Amino acid sequence: MPPGPRVVVIGAGIVGCALADELTERGWTDLTVLDQGDLFTTGGSSSHAPGLVFQTNSCRTMTGFARYTVAKYGALDLDGNPCFRPVGGLEVATTPERLADLKRRHGWATASGVESRLVEPDECAALHPLLDPAKVLGGFHIPSDGLAKPLRAAEAQARRAIGRGAKFLARQKVVGIERSGGRVTGVTTETGSFRADIVLSCAGMWGPLLGELVDLAIPLVPMAHQYARTSPLPSLAGVTEEATRPILRHQDADLYFREHVDRIGIGAYGHRPMPLSPHEIGTGEGMPSELAFTPADFEPSWAAAVGLLPSLGDTKVEEGINGLFSFTPDGMPLLGEHPELDGFWVAEAVWITHSAGVARAMARWLLDGHPGVDLHGCDLARFERVQLAPEYVMARSCQSFTEVYDVVHPLQPMEEPRPLRTSPFYERQKELGAFFLEASGWERPHWYEANADLPEVGRVPERNGWAARYWSPIGGAEALVARQRVAMFDMTSLKRVEVTGPGALPFLQTMTTNQLDKKPGSVTYTLLLDEDGGVRSDLTVARLGAERFQVGVNSAIDIDWLRRHLPGDGAAQIHETTPGTCCIGLWGPLARAVLQPLSTTDFSHKAMGYFKTKQAYIGLVPVTAMRLSYVGELGWELYTSADLGRRLWDTLWEAGQAHGIIAAGREAFSSMRLEKGYRLWGTDVTAEHDPYEAGLGFAVRMDKGYFIGRDALAGRSAETATRKLTCLTVDDPYSVVLGKEPVFADGRPAGYVTSAAYGYTVGKNIAYAWLPAEFTQPGRPLEIEYFGERIPAVVAREPLFDPGMDRIRSAA
Repeated sequence: MPPGPRVVVIGAGIVGCALADELTERGWTDLTVLDQGDLFTTGGSSSHAPGLVFQTNSCRTMTGFARYTVAKYGALDLDGNPCFRPVGGLEVATTPERLADLKRRHGWATASGVESRLVEPDECAALHPLLDPAKVLGGFHIPSDGLAKPLRAAEAQARRAIGRGAKFLARQKVVGIERSGGRVTGVTTETGSFRADIVLSCAGMWGPLLGELVDLAIPLVPMAHQYARTSPLPSLAGVTEEATRPILRHQDADLYFREHVDRIGIGAYGHRPMPLSPHEIGTGEGMPSELAFTPADFEPSWAAAVGLLPSLGDTKVEEGINGLFSFTPDGMPLLGEHPELDGFWVAEAVWITHSAGVARAMARWLLDGHPGVDLHGCDLARFERVQLAPEYVMARSCQSFTEVYDVVHPLQPMEEPRPLRTSPFYERQKELGAFFLEASGWERPHWYEANADLPEVGRVPERNGWAARYWSPIGGAEALVARQRVAMFDMTSLKRVEVTGPGALPFLQTMTTNQLDKKPGSVTYTLLLDEDGGVRSDLTVARLGAERFQVGVNSAIDIDWLRRHLPGDGAAQIHETTPGTCCIGLWGPLARAVLQPLSTTDFSHKAMGYFKTKQAYIGLVPVTAMRLSYVGELGWELYTSADLGRRLWDTLWEAGQAHGIIAAGREAFSSMRLEKGYRLWGTDVTAEHDPYEAGLGFAVRMDKGYFIGRDALAGRSAETATRKLTCLTVDDPYSVVLGKEPVFADGRPAGYVTSAAYGYTVGKNIAYAWLPAEFTQPGRPLEIEYFGERIPAVVAREPLFDPGMDRIRSAA
């Protein structure tokens, strides 16, 4: 087998070593790993990390990474010494809020296939005899969690890679990345140079410095995290094994504990954020990633630790460090290829817990062209340009640090910096009392206090507890009014690009699944696929002219994917138009009555059918009007330039008063789209699913010619799908699930919830879930576990609302 391309990995920490192992195992053996430190105590986070591997995560991808890490390191040893100790994990609650959250976390683990159980205080004490059961309300036990030995696991993987031909070189500080013609060609160190077809940056907290060498922003912040070891505990006298009890997390106090033979190691996140510039790392004495311990910062953590583990009162803090780790603005890793330098890849901000899983995904990505798992939450390209501003990265990374062990609601927004991105309608929305949440930097109204007096508010079932947070019955009333009259929705934050040029049509035909060779004025729903047929994204493509298309995309990742595939002859170009434009969704049975008197353009059903577009004037405002609706009602998306956005809002608002128009927010939007069965990419559907499984086969035209992913879909259909995205309903109006909960069939875990909301029109709670095909027949009874309780649900035929499409195609 040929050795594959020449690969240089920068960084011999656990991530670099894991990648070397995974790549050489797949045949890429012309591989060199460089590190500025010694092998294998290189001086980075791997050198001091306590090695905790907790698998449970709200993100299924991260849980999958951790599961593979447990499996791989559990089977590894170095000279007969194990690389992983499966002592288990125990999380305890000392408050009712945390106890409820442990039930939620148990649901996540169940949904991801991780064996776990909820335990009473006495059993918590039996599992970890040092804790005081009187302080504990309950616990969450994961038997397969445990302790990785980072340096041991790194060296064991490096040895395997060396045995296949890889080279590992110490004391090689990288000072330059060579490139030519938009591709990486080599790496220069202080002592030599190394030719390369592919360079993998696995430098951890030094990643931003390597990014500077190739003009790439690496949005991470090195942050100090306190870790202390006690003096010997009298109660552990005579112990000879490194650890036998579960690793313990006391998240109410931002603490974790692990044994070091007869001592206890204590990790603390409750102190102030302690960021450090990458340029300052290693400027002092000793291990570069270990800063001097600051006892004053640890005092509250020590008091809380003694409160939970009283026997610590017989000890003292004997040693400690402020150890550096990498934090990102959203707490997720940074994985992917440089957008403008082919062959330069990044795998940064990866913790020990996820190291082996990340390495496997990266190896698959490099060899196969896709990682085999959903990486949109980890993709380097996920950030908007404004989110790469150093001030933004610092503020959000510090908040990520403070929230490591917090109970975070799925709708809870970051706090600073806000407001950052606002639509031209922002001031009008504030006047109407908009309650804003934030996404990708955008302020997005979720409901409007101006609608508090709508009589429909009284028809909305109340909520309590978790489901009532970041929610108001006003949002339900807005959904009901939009179904009855007409509402204005701010859709500005939806990303959009223009694709132009003589090669625009063939380019888009190659990239997407549906037939786009239609007359100007057509709008088409279509998909982006990976080569293996997974749904990378869904798009709305409007043909504005023979060589001009407006494409609605989901994220910056889509734009990156499209740009990477542009024809080399310049026949097609991409230009993002989101920042300079805005959009109002005017939807509801009276939408035409509001719109038509404002324009000389004919908006009748005959003149402008469903999924059609026209250029028009609404009063004085030029718009691109698209007749489509994500809420399942008659209406239009109306796009104009940002400078005319407020005029468009005011024109529609004034004209709509006679028809009872309202402004409506995301709460109403989310409810209405689920009633209509419309999928949300990234939540309901990801690259791990194919179109037929996801119920999107209607957007695939196998007879149109080649497109990326077409070959992989050959022979597949809705009938051959072994799993399906399925609509469930819950009759109890107060059982409002929010997503990620496990679904049970015949008492056994069978799937998991993606999106969920109350359907204000249909009067039922709605949950979409991934399930094996045998459980997806309408009428099939199931259960959803929500905070430890099993809620009866039933498979429903979709869509729940207007299955005949009469409303959305209305000619009235």
